[in-house]
Amino acid sequence: MSEAFRRAADRVAQWVGSPAFFLANVLLVVVWLALGPVFHWSDTWQLIVTSGLTVTTQLLVILIQNTQNRDGRAIHLKLDEVLRAIGEARTELARAEEMSEDEIESRIEEMKEES
Repeated sequence: MSEAFRRAADRVAQWVGSPAFFLANVLLVVVWLALGPVFHWSDTWQLIVTSGLTVTTQLLVILIQNTQNRDGRAIHLKLDEVLRAIGEARTELARAEEMSEDEIESRIEEMKEES
């Protein structure tokens, strides 16, 4: 099941980031606004869009977060391999994601001074 979820999350993330998806959403908003006068700007008319957006947003956040988490892990794996391959690299930075913000900023300043 997790492989099927991964593939679905990848496809959805690609589709959601496309110009076609953006244009489809613009079209939906235009249609929804055009129907406002037909439904006399009623609470039901408003509820349709707010409910749909809430559910869609929640599902997309979950799928996109899954994709970003996997991409982040893959990038860390690749960077760790590069650090291992370079003999002079400071391997203590391989786990920089586990450092505090202050530690990261301190290391960045050190690197600037060394340049």
